[in-house]
Amino acid sequence: MLLNVEDLSVVFHDVQTPLPAVKDVSFCLEDGEILGIVGESGSGKSTVAHAIMGLLDPGSSQVTGRAIFGGTDLLALTPEALRRYQGKEISIIFQDPMTSLNPTMTVGAQVEETLRIHTGMSRAERKRRALEAMTLAELDEPERLYRCYPHQLSGGMRQRVMIASALASRPRLLIADEPTTALDVTIQAELLRTLGEINRREGVSILFISHDLGVIRRLCRRVIVMQGGQIVEQGDAEAVFTHPQEDYTRQIIASRPTRRKRRGGNADGG
Repeated sequence: MLLNVEDLSVVFHDVQTPLPAVKDVSFCLEDGEILGIVGESGSGKSTVAHAIMGLLDPGSSQVTGRAIFGGTDLLALTPEALRRYQGKEISIIFQDPMTSLNPTMTVGAQVEETLRIHTGMSRAERKRRALEAMTLAELDEPERLYRCYPHQLSGGMRQRVMIASALASRPRLLIADEPTTALDVTIQAELLRTLGEINRREGVSILFISHDLGVIRRLCRRVIVMQGGQIVEQGDAEAVFTHPQEDYTRQIIASRPTRRKRRGGNADGG
């Protein structure tokens, strides 16, 4: 087992009344598995991922429970010790690459960033690994894109740069936090295929977070359904999709946009 989360709870106390965002969440992720977490906005799914990664501000949040990763409780580590895992053993892809990518840095420099932080690689070695990661993320002409800036790329290409950045250090766990939300359905399908290929070829475990159960169904073997900071249902993704046991899961399935609605959307892609 790669990751075992036990009784994870998160309370935000930067408001007048403390806000419980995640309540006693427990789940496990096997080596090489793709596990999905699905729920509406505010369900706590992204907060779970950010808590595991140590990305929540300790001044405004309280995190309790355990997150055992390869035998180490990530939640018990000091910030300095946790940084040895962030971006190296565990990487994250965020929803909006335009706010995550630095507009003043070239694509190549950003893909190499974790290598500069976590390895003693030479400049040539970092570039070689960055180009390998960009190829793995299925970016065409990686040598040319290496010298480009984020604003020169389409939305789909920017998201692939985020994937390449996350893969550069060869992490054991990749957390994908709604990475396809801002993309049109065609580009979304291509990125899902890419993530599936990366999982099969590299053996990287993936924790995939989405509000769309249909996306989860296409990529993940197992799924966790969250509502109000709690797990309401979990199990085999196909079984949950075809025979949901909880009303909330049925509501998520029923609220999925039709193909006609999707075609009418104006999402960025490329």
